Amino acid sequence: MPSTVMNSYEKLFDTITQDPRYLENLDWGEPRSGHPEGSIRAHIAELDRNVEALRDRLTEDEYWKMRVLVHVHDAFKAEAKEGVPILDPRSHASLARAFLESFEVDPDLLAMVQFHDEPYALWLQLKSRYRYNEKRFTDLLAAIHDWNLFTAFLIVDGCTAGKSREPLQWFLAEIAGKVRSNFGEEDILGE
Repeated sequence: MPSTVMNSYEKLFDTITQDPRYLENLDWGEPRSGHPEGSIRAHIAELDRNVEALRDRLTEDEYWKMRVLVHVHDAFKAEAKEGVPILDPRSHASLARAFLESFEVDPDLLAMVQFHDEPYALWLQLKSRYRYNEKRFTDLLAAIHDWNLFTAFLIVDGCTAGKSREPLQWFLAEIAGKVRSNFGEEDILGE
């Protein structure tokens, strides 16, 4: 499919949600830890409801970028190799980034898709080793530029029925004072 420069994220959203590469994976997934809803389609529906809960705090541009993130971030799990690192080209994050890259979007949005699970990975390190890789944390801080949108997305994705709020609370506390965002721990959506 040829690349097209997208100036409107609403148009991009419409294009993505009609793309056969996106559509073929929506029904993949069984209920599992962190995702009792099962399919990618069901996960997206839950996240769409969370986006609407934050709608009045997002600009129009942020709203459509958020919708793009919600629909793309996990859309390629069916094609991913399980257990590979986030930056591995076979990870679901890398596959989602490659898909989104074909539309020539803002590089920051690509970074958000690539690193959407990095905060959780850092939290897992902390839980298992009592410390996390500070270079990975610093690299994440440098990779993302629009922390307002990224923290809002982390809240949207981290506040679902099957997920503990603990990793999200930890990460939002960890970045407080290090990045600029209108979203924080007080914005975590109920369980």
